[in-house]
Amino acid sequence: MPAATSKEDLIAVTDKEYAKLQKLLSDIQDDFALQKDDEDTSIKDVIGHRAHWIELFLGWYNDGMAGKEVHFPAKGYKWSELKRYNGNLRQQQANLSWDDAVALMRTNHKKIHQFMENHSDKELYGGPMKGANNEWTPGRWAEAAGPSHYRSAAKYVRARIRNAKK
Repeated sequence: MPAATSKEDLIAVTDKEYAKLQKLLSDIQDDFALQKDDEDTSIKDVIGHRAHWIELFLGWYNDGMAGKEVHFPAKGYKWSELKRYNGNLRQQQANLSWDDAVALMRTNHKKIHQFMENHSDKELYGGPMKGANNEWTPGRWAEAAGPSHYRSAAKYVRARIRNAKK
């Protein structure tokens, strides 16, 4: 369920969830960040993935505003093919270091935050995002790509930390 219904709320929830995630990530050592779990996923993979989805959202928004076709979730993929898409993304990001993944998250957080700052309440919540072919507003999409992903990444990191202590 979305937490934000205004620009102010969206920025607040984004800042709050990003701060929580950053606090967790600041204590993660490289070797632990690169360790794979039972599903062959590492903390680095999750952070790289979440950072990438911010780029996807910004691309969707910009394509829609330019009147271009918006490819959801990406060109050549359907929503039902997310597992394949994410697997391909993991391969593309295989050589990404832990420091690079954290830097990518920081950079893309700044981009989505700037997006929020640069748009009015009306632009964020006044109607469906162009090209999305659904009723979600740009603000709702931004929340899904930003703070919702930060929250799920933090949940994953906390679980990995708990499991490592067992």
